[in-house]
Amino acid sequence: MKVHVKKGDTVLVLSGKEGLRGKTGKVKAVMPKEGLVVVEGLNLVKKAVRPNPRNPQGGFIETEAPIHASKVMPICPSCEKPTRVRKKFLPDGTKVRACAKCDGVLDTK
Repeated sequence: MKVHVKKGDTVLVLSGKEGLRGKTGKVKAVMPKEGLVVVEGLNLVKKAVRPNPRNPQGGFIETEAPIHASKVMPICPSCEKPTRVRKKFLPDGTKVRACAKCDGVLDTK
């Protein structure tokens, strides 16, 4: 599955858990085969961890769980609104992701 967001994009969560809907965050990881994204600071789950060298005490750790990519929408850096993604060709021939509302470029190099 081709994913419309990339690592580092700021996204708005469209649907999901009650406390998750309408929040924004930065994409931490993208899993295109599964169609999932991990958003920084959102969809936190508590996970039981056994004692190990990294965590000698063990206990519970809060980590970000993945969200389906269809439930997030990228926020355009130029108009600062959630937008759909369009493909745009620059004069030098490179293909970039563009904002459907203001035609601004989403890809930052």
